This record gives sequence, structure tokens and C-alpha cells, in this order.
Amino acid sequence: MAQARIGIIGGTGLYHMEGLSDIEEVRVKTPYGDPSDAIVLGNLEGSHLAFLPRHGRGHRISPSELPARANIYALKSLGVEWIISVGAVGSLKEEIHPLELVIPDQLIDHTRQRPSTFFGQGLIVHTVFAQPYCPVLSQIVYAAARDVGARVHKGGTYLVMEGPLFSTRAESDLYRSWGASVIGMTALPEAKLAREAEICYTTLACVTDYDCWHEAYESVTIEMIVANLLKNVDNAKRIVKLASGRIPQKRNCLCGTALKNAIVTAPEHISAARKKELALLIGKYVT
Repeated sequence: MAQARIGIIGGTGLYHMEGLSDIEEVRVKTPYGDPSDAIVLGNLEGSHLAFLPRHGRGHRISPSELPARANIYALKSLGVEWIISVGAVGSLKEEIHPLELVIPDQLIDHTRQRPSTFFGQGLIVHTVFAQPYCPVLSQIVYAAARDVGARVHKGGTYLVMEGPLFSTRAESDLYRSWGASVIGMTALPEAKLAREAEICYTTLACVTDYDCWHEAYESVTIEMIVANLLKNVDNAKRIVKLASGRIPQKRNCLCGTALKNAIVTAPEHISAARKKELALLIGKYVT
């Protein structure tokens, strides 16, 4: 099976990447079931890429039902070390306008029913997550966004809600009081799982609306999201293409060694079955 260093997870409106050559479509089996869809492998401007539509082609999978563990595990099994995640968000700040982009640097987890770790069941791992996004990859994507002429904000807190319903006005006001910058439904548990898989991860957040807090604007609707996101899709593709060519061959951030001191369970107390199941993730630390 072909390998790829860079993974692209496409959100609403981004179901394929033009410009890929040497295309191979693969269906990866994982201990966590099937990923959202077949993964498309190919070359883009000399970079080996793996593209996965988060919600499946035809947008078939709800945010709460996304097989996030299978998605991240499958990308890891293909050799992916860097993931650029693209997704729609609502703005919680006046100065972040619809049709602009945000490269967030923090997360608030307000989800309720999503498996968010590969571990447990006799294998306890406490991974550092104070800095949830890879600073190296985030800077690369931010610079690429600037270079294509996009209106982009660097930094900010992405609040991840459960969905699939949008916020109430009271919730939107609460999230603003917390200092959150944008709100969406998909960055978690992806970012947590990417860290546990020792993959560098960043989000290219495409702002589609003002959620429901802004009195001067219509409350968010799915028609609004899709219409505005489609306007940003071309920008997102150009940014991904440019950023992919700038990703270094070697990593010097901490993402690639996130599990080094995080595995708490003594090796002799981890079952052989569990070691085998998670060898892809823990094999270099536990034998």
C-alpha cells in the first residue's frame, strides 16, 4: 500500500482535492472500524498526500457519529505525520467576519458523547495537551493563507460543541463570555487523537456565520453555512496546496514524541492482545 506524509481531512464542502496525480484509493481496516470513507492517496506538487472526507462523500455522517478514532488510526497506518484539518465554524467575535479564516491555537471541549482516546482498557496514557495544535504546522498554514491573499486570523480558541443542533442564544452568549473565538463541531476529538497518535495537527477554520449572538446578522442556518463555505473552498484548496509543499521532511516539534513519557501502565501489566492492537501507536515504547 502506498504511503503519505501529509493528511488532509476535508470538512463540509471539501470532499475531494484537485491536482492530485498518481491517485490510489484505499480502504483501511482499523481496530475502531472503518474510516469515514475511502482515503485517496496521491502526489500534490511533489508531496505525498492522503485525503479523507470527514463526513464521507455525499455528507453522510453527523459530527456526533464521526469515526474519529478510525480516521486518525487509518491515516497513521499510511505513514501520515502531519494533518491539516479543514472545517466550517461560526464566529464568536465581532472582528472575525464570515468568509474569513482562523488558525486557532486553543480548544475548549464541550462535546459529550464522543470517544476521545485510543487508550484505556488496561492501558493508561496521560498525554500533554496544553498546546493542542502543532505550532510548526499552524505557522506554515497561516503563512500559506497570507500568501494566497486570504483574510486570516492567527490564534484564537475554538469551542467544540456536540451538535448536531446549533447553539441557543444563551449558549452562544456563554461561549463568548468564556473568550472563545469560533465555534464548530469537528476539531475534537480529532486533535486529541492526533496527539495520541503523535501526528502534528492544525485546523484551517472557515468562518461561515456569526452563530446566533449577533443581533445585526441572521442566525446561522445550514444554507448559510454551505453557501459561505463553498465561497471559501477554493481558498482552502490553494492554502493546502501551498502549505503541503512547505512542510519539512523532519519534525523538531514535540508532537512526534507525545507518548514518550505519557504511558503510565507498566509494560508487564499490559496484555499481549492490547499491545498487539495498539502496536502502531505504542510499539516504539512498549514491546
